[in-house]
Amino acid sequence: ACSEFSQRSCEECLKNVSCLWCYTENTCIDYPVRSIIPPSSLCSLSNARWGVCWINFEALIIAIAVVAGLILVLTAVCCCYCCYCRRRSRSRVDEEEEELTRKREERRLQSLQRKLERKWKHDEIRKKYGM
Repeated sequence: ACSEFSQRSCEECLKNVSCLWCYTENTCIDYPVRSIIPPSSLCSLSNARWGVCWINFEALIIAIAVVAGLILVLTAVCCCYCCYCRRRSRSRVDEEEEELTRKREERRLQSLQRKLERKWKHDEIRKKYGM
């Protein structure tokens, strides 16, 4: 079906997504679905068009590889950043927890000190009045 569009225009050929346009011979050929990238014996990648006429197959592969690489790099950076933030926040939480524990212990000791002072005063009063 694609060979019917040979010697016509690239736009007419690429209306069918299963077709590949080769600029060197102005031919419309069936896209070789068994191999993801069409072999150079069929048409060189710099002259092959698929999907759109304004970008060759070689540039399309490079663009897809660059976008996929950027996505991988951004994902890796986000994962590293999140791990760093989580570790940092964990250490911050640990520090806050230690601070709260220390303050709780200080309050307990102060309370115990006040209790002992009250007991001492009560004992003094009892002694004074002979109770």
